[in-house]
Amino acid sequence: MSEPFTVTVLGCSGSYPGPGSPSTGYLLRHGATAVWLDAGAGTFAELQRHVEVADLTAVVLTHAHVDHWADLAQLRTVLRYFRPDLTGLAVYGTAATLDLAAHLVGGTLADAFAWTTITAASHVVTGSLRWSFSLTDHPVETLAVRADTPDGRAFAFSADTGPGWSPVGLGPGIDLFLCEASLDDAHAGVAPHLTGRQAGGGARAAEVGRLVITHVLPGLDGEAHRRDAEAAFGAPVALAATGATYPV
Repeated sequence: MSEPFTVTVLGCSGSYPGPGSPSTGYLLRHGATAVWLDAGAGTFAELQRHVEVADLTAVVLTHAHVDHWADLAQLRTVLRYFRPDLTGLAVYGTAATLDLAAHLVGGTLADAFAWTTITAASHVVTGSLRWSFSLTDHPVETLAVRADTPDGRAFAFSADTGPGWSPVGLGPGIDLFLCEASLDDAHAGVAPHLTGRQAGGGARAAEVGRLVITHVLPGLDGEAHRRDAEAAFGAPVALAATGATYPV
């Protein structure tokens, strides 16, 4: 029997936290592997509802915008001062993310983490998950991610992107696709993000199995974004919610 492969939403608020809604963060679990994907503000507290810090395999950060990595500083505090036995935790992120995070904590992350800088050409293994990446349409170097299990299941996350990127770039056979849908149609093009309609159209072009939209800006009608995505995708679409878990 295959090991369960799940994705739990730790936070999904677009660009900044909303009331009761942390910024971006997800927990991927496959057997004994537990990976924190993006570490936006408020997601570290949610992470600890689901997994012990000691059981984390790695952290993967998609880009340098602070709503996707701010809580890495909180994890460093735990490892540096209270759990030195856990120092050396693997972290994968872009060069710009490393620079900003190190500056935030006073100059170095090496006292807590084993950092590996990644690019769109990188291939990474964390426990039983194999990762590949794709450069998105965003103002800073931003990496959409794909995680594959040994038995052939695949999860993908768009990270942040405008419509100049397609999930087709992550390859075929994506079973579960988590895609940003920050904007409503009235705000299309005002920021380098997708509308629900664009997210659904991209997912359809990539022939993904299931689509969950995420990263909706606080105050916008996420259900309307979901309906737009569903119409473009041509199949049921879910709207991410903090605490929700999706099987892959």
